[in-house]
Amino acid sequence: MSINRDASEEMRWGEVLAIYMHPRVIAMAFLGFSGGLPFLLVFSTLTAWLRDEEISRSAIGFFAWIGITYSIKVFWAPVVDRLKLPLLGRLGQRRSWMLAGQIGISAGLFGMSLVGTADLFVLSAFALLVAFSSATQDVAIDAYRIEAVTDRYQGAMSATYIFGYRVALLVAGAGAFYLADFFSWTVAYQLMAATVLLGIVTVMLVSEPEQSETKPATLASEQMVVDFLARSQMKPGRLRDLRAWIIGAIVCPFVDFFQRNGKFAIVILVFISVFRLSDIAMGVMANPFYLDMGYTKSEIASIAKVFGFFMTIAGSAICGLLVVKWGILRPLLIGAVAVALTNLLFAFLSTLQPELMWLAVVISADNISGGFAATAFVAYLSSLTNKAYTATQYALFSSLMTLPGKVISGFSGIVVDAEGYLTFFIVAAGLGLPAIVLVVILMRRNEDPKEHTTSV
Repeated sequence: MSINRDASEEMRWGEVLAIYMHPRVIAMAFLGFSGGLPFLLVFSTLTAWLRDEEISRSAIGFFAWIGITYSIKVFWAPVVDRLKLPLLGRLGQRRSWMLAGQIGISAGLFGMSLVGTADLFVLSAFALLVAFSSATQDVAIDAYRIEAVTDRYQGAMSATYIFGYRVALLVAGAGAFYLADFFSWTVAYQLMAATVLLGIVTVMLVSEPEQSETKPATLASEQMVVDFLARSQMKPGRLRDLRAWIIGAIVCPFVDFFQRNGKFAIVILVFISVFRLSDIAMGVMANPFYLDMGYTKSEIASIAKVFGFFMTIAGSAICGLLVVKWGILRPLLIGAVAVALTNLLFAFLSTLQPELMWLAVVISADNISGGFAATAFVAYLSSLTNKAYTATQYALFSSLMTLPGKVISGFSGIVVDAEGYLTFFIVAAGLGLPAIVLVVILMRRNEDPKEHTTSV
């Protein structure tokens, strides 16, 4: 079955299920693992190592700033999109940058293992190298995922990516703890550095995605560069070439997005910024809520972490199939509604005595809906990009989708202290309403033949 089959063709359920057997879809699981592995190793796992070595909480807090790297990757995404790497560039634009990121991750993790807590400044420098390389790898993997298949199969690609990413979080979280307990933190980080080889092998085995033909909108945005330079009366030379490259790599991706979507681009960007408000706001208070309700750490680990992991994967897999069968917008609406409703389930749970059965029911619903919504949303964001500017545009979207949620979630503790968990979860559910309304608007616009829509 062709991974680039025409979206207008009706598919049987057997064909839909078979999409998970396609080599590029399978490869995304391994690339997802490569993307998820470094994340905890410069966050919660690293802070555990530091505290285990009796480093002060004040010093540990400063290491959190390393995470800013992931939020600002949009600034160097144009370089990943357009600059060809020497030597590694023979592998292709996407594969070469993925490999470069993986080399940096492995080197950084190995450096962290050698330095340890003896020199916190050098340790932080190696951790920053890991975070920067990881964010760069994310940009390249996102671009590869979007360019490797058509929009119709982005749900399946997103589902397998999330599966690999979640497995990596288990390895870098629980796995690193077990290794540190049996051996040492040095051995744990060295083995994590060696595990990066899984991603490197995957990059060497997959093929570079075929670059799509330049679209008319792209030509229009690139023409802006020519017109600008002509009016500037700059003489041909290195300065003019540099200026042209900067405009083409940084300005044109944003101009292209607004050219293709017109004024409706503002609605799309608002939708991206509010879609995850509900789950991000709720997620910050989840663990404190479990503890305050009286559940033990072992119960939280068994149900919320391990059991929840499998529920998330189930939600992602189901959504991937439905995106192939129905397209992106209907699953996106289901996900938006489900995330809001599960917050109401947490409000209900807050009124009960601690019972494992109800905890399992609520966490099952929450993780299934979360995995479902995340897969649909990633597929939607992927469909918005112009493949001439894949890395830059997707980096913009992925940064925008978390920033408002992170800002609002900072006030979650204040709401809980003032009004309690019942009110907090109801408010968190209400934060999902704008996303539901905007999905309906997107669906209506997509059905109107008079409108110029993004291909979703």
